[in-house]
Amino acid sequence: MVTGVDELVEPRPIRIGITGDVMLGRLVNDAIRERGAVYPWGDLPATLSTLDAFLVNLECAVTRRVERWRNGYSRPFHFRADPLAIETLRSGRVDFASIANNHIGDFGPGGLLDTVEALDRGGIAHAGAGRDLHAAGAPALLNVGGLRIAVVSFADYPDTWAATDSLPGLNFTTVSATDEDFAPVAEAIAVARSRADLVIVSIHWGPNMRERPLDAFRHFAHRVIDSGATVLWGHSAHILQGVEYRGNGVILYDAGDFIDDYAVDQDLRNDLGALFIIEALPHQVRSVSIRPVRIDHMQVNEAHGADHAWVMRRMEALCADYRSLVVQDPDGSIRIERAHHVIPSVPLE
Repeated sequence: MVTGVDELVEPRPIRIGITGDVMLGRLVNDAIRERGAVYPWGDLPATLSTLDAFLVNLECAVTRRVERWRNGYSRPFHFRADPLAIETLRSGRVDFASIANNHIGDFGPGGLLDTVEALDRGGIAHAGAGRDLHAAGAPALLNVGGLRIAVVSFADYPDTWAATDSLPGLNFTTVSATDEDFAPVAEAIAVARSRADLVIVSIHWGPNMRERPLDAFRHFAHRVIDSGATVLWGHSAHILQGVEYRGNGVILYDAGDFIDDYAVDQDLRNDLGALFIIEALPHQVRSVSIRPVRIDHMQVNEAHGADHAWVMRRMEALCADYRSLVVQDPDGSIRIERAHHVIPSVPLE
């Protein structure tokens, strides 16, 4: 029936998938060569195909170089994937890879730049490292269902790999309470917000195997949301941490691991992670849900039974710190709902 009045149609929320570390080196690299590019994604391709965008932290260099970048940062592990890894990312429908982390420089500035070039050739957006500070700090811009998304990536270590005006490296930031330290982060968010409807700040931060963020990290995350970002996406702990809503945004303190060949801590269960699914509108998170996963034999699959229940209990305990409610849906996904009394963010001028 024609009424002569245009109906107001609410825009469809987009579904953004977010994971923690995707490490495609070492034994995972061998599995890709032997079993094919899609092997590490296990039984998840059907679920990944339902997403409007898929974002991962790429926890390795993609290069054929073997000489390691020491540069004042000694470490026992170095992660390198062959260029075939790009086909693995493409087969998983990855749209964006954060490369600000403590493994992007494992094989020197050359390995870092090889990774950037490989992602570019594969058509995968990225942020967080580059040929100089300007490139490392530039936001990645995605157009997803008509929604403009900007992703800015930081890492809080190693500072010896920090990009400069003339040298390649990662987009380093200090996690602290001072205005001076936070100013570059606030500026990056402002630039991203001027170009997008939704700003995601990715950060590789903090100590490994820690269930809860330090107070300084929580304060930093609050400032990120209050400065205009819609999502703070943390990773590095190798285990899941809690989810906190703030204003119209959300903080994922740590998204855990997603693909790797790591030894498993039987108490902290770094082999159990999650695919985070955020439904969003411009400058607003509508909902957050997770699909629990298990990493085994260099492959990620949906978690079931006792493993699924373990993730549910863990997230209930961790999210309670922020008064976020954890509810299981009939399809096996786990919703993380806002508390009734949401802490307001500081209005933007």
